[in-house]
Amino acid sequence: MSKKTHQHQLAQRKAVRQAERDAERRRQRRTLSVTITAIVAVVVVIVGLFVVLGNNGKDTPAAGDTPSPSAPTALPSTAGPDNKPKSIPTAIAAAPKRTTPLASEVDCTYKKSAEPASKQVNAPANGKVKASGTSKVTLGTSIGDLNLTLDSALAPCTVKSFLSLVGQKYFDNTNCHRLTVGAGLQVLQCGDPTADPAKQGSGGPGYSFNDEVYPQLKYGRGILAMANAGPNTNGSQFFIVYGDASALTPAYTAFGTIDAAGLTAIDKVANAGVIPAGGPTDGRPATPVEIKTATAAT
Repeated sequence: MSKKTHQHQLAQRKAVRQAERDAERRRQRRTLSVTITAIVAVVVVIVGLFVVLGNNGKDTPAAGDTPSPSAPTALPSTAGPDNKPKSIPTAIAAAPKRTTPLASEVDCTYKKSAEPASKQVNAPANGKVKASGTSKVTLGTSIGDLNLTLDSALAPCTVKSFLSLVGQKYFDNTNCHRLTVGAGLQVLQCGDPTADPAKQGSGGPGYSFNDEVYPQLKYGRGILAMANAGPNTNGSQFFIVYGDASALTPAYTAFGTIDAAGLTAIDKVANAGVIPAGGPTDGRPATPVEIKTATAAT
């Protein structure tokens, strides 16, 4: 075999090996592409499930001024059997009391929030507030009057803020935007004047103030408490515990109670179910609850 023929055969074999290597690289690239596409698809599915099932989780039980509830996802027009409470406790909880009383006066500070006010309002003045006495507030709503008793011995800075908002008609013509009906968390949340239903749950008064909680604090049927978006982020959103609240930790400032007649009215709303947004048992009440007026007794 001539030298020229041998070189030609070597070149042919080299070309065949090169072609095989090129084909293998193309096969690996296709495999990698398919794998990446599959991973992306799985991530999209997981994220989608989180958005659908957990978009209210940020709101803690009633996370208020909160990353709160984002726009509802594919809302049904009516609540179904899974969107109603299986049962509601009938026993009204004892009004919370501090195990160690506060000083006769406490300092209250109301700080400007990064988010603008959802409705024009002035923050209360900073300074000393008496930590004693009760105040009566009536919420005139579309389901009847909800009569509240605010306790300054429990949360004086919260009571001062709430009365200030009532006096400035901040709560007038607003909707209670959130209802939870699952075991461990049965509350009605109000106090966001945002007009757009898709944005409700994120509004506030343009200021915030510190928590007034204590380790022994417990929640039960009839307790009035502040919603928040984390420690010391209280604003205007509040919730009424109408049933089971065993899922709540003492991270939400309790500042009063609601009367029995108001609880009965809320029970009817709860039994009508929710239009799900943050899960099947968390969303807008199927029976709207509008606060038409909020007035404090003089």
